[in-house]
Amino acid sequence: MPTPSAEITLTTSRALGLVAIASGEDHLQAMQALEEAGFSRLPNGAFTAPLSDASAARHTASALVHRAHEHGATVITSARPYLGDIGTEIAARLPGTWSAELEIYGHPLCQEDLWPRMWEAGDIYRALEEHRIPFASVLTNHAGTELLLIERPGHRSGYLLGPLTDREQEDPHDDPTTPRSIVLPADPGLAAHAIAHRFLPAYRRALHNQDLNTVLRALERIREEHQTLQAIRGSGRYSDAVPLGDSRLIAGMERDFADHAWLEFRHVLEHAPLLLTRCRPAATAWPGDAAALTRLREALAHSQDTWDEWNDLRHELYSIPRTLPAHEWSQVRGRLGLAALPATETWLDDSEAFERQVRAAVPGGPAALSAPSPRLLTTRPAPPPAPRAAAAHR
Repeated sequence: MPTPSAEITLTTSRALGLVAIASGEDHLQAMQALEEAGFSRLPNGAFTAPLSDASAARHTASALVHRAHEHGATVITSARPYLGDIGTEIAARLPGTWSAELEIYGHPLCQEDLWPRMWEAGDIYRALEEHRIPFASVLTNHAGTELLLIERPGHRSGYLLGPLTDREQEDPHDDPTTPRSIVLPADPGLAAHAIAHRFLPAYRRALHNQDLNTVLRALERIREEHQTLQAIRGSGRYSDAVPLGDSRLIAGMERDFADHAWLEFRHVLEHAPLLLTRCRPAATAWPGDAAALTRLREALAHSQDTWDEWNDLRHELYSIPRTLPAHEWSQVRGRLGLAALPATETWLDDSEAFERQVRAAVPGGPAALSAPSPRLLTTRPAPPPAPRAAAAHR
């Protein structure tokens, strides 16, 4: 059945009265009908009319029916309360400081703007694929976590909640760290309880594993190029066995490696510090990893000035490509990469200990540790746990 080109969804709010949301390809026509019927527009794009005066409310409703017919808009009466209120009530019950804001996707194409932000491959993902979602409530906390709350399509009550992200990400169907959406009951208190005790712990574990995998991927890409460079240094030949012929070529290859290595190592500098704070080697089967973690922390500290310089340059990322030729911009990255090379090599050497400890430190306690872990990204198997005698010293 084709979707009407102009729709008006009517719902009620204890504070606002009658709430109307216009949507469809001709949503502007629906909005005009609402304005002509006497509705007032809110900053978020929804329209309201008071219900305190029964006679005035009936007059407004009658006017809307006539104006909607004139503008070719279909009026849909929803049995659900206004989603803006539901989002606010749930946010008020969550731990920490949360707020909620209603987003309206009036034109169907606006719904597609959600795809780059979705970090989910479950119910909400399918809902966006199979249904028209004209509005949603976005819950945000002080740390910048964003959660998408929508009415559950095909059901008379209940909601779906899933995570949004501004990070670069893989296809959520292929990424093992992708968190799943959750079905919420209609009651805001019960919904908030489910979010706090089920969804947010899983979300924190997903962030932890995503950060770890980002670091491991970066190190593996560096490792591959580093091993190639080391082999060329040792043999004096290219990888196809052709002699270099000029030692200056080695220096050029080292600069190229430093350029590429920096682009990857910045992911380590960004995500690894927080992961390291969660590691407790003494509480694992590998207490001896403590020395490796100390070396990794020191390597990060020694790279702090380089990292600060990079972050200063990031403010000019849009102007630098226009003012510097590509080869000069590459030299800037190469210089940063050479400065961070000792730290990079330390991370390559001790990456196995880092991976073991961070996987053991996944947030959530014993339940999280007993769950299947994401795929191991390093090519080398982790060593077996320490003997029981060593574990007794934990």
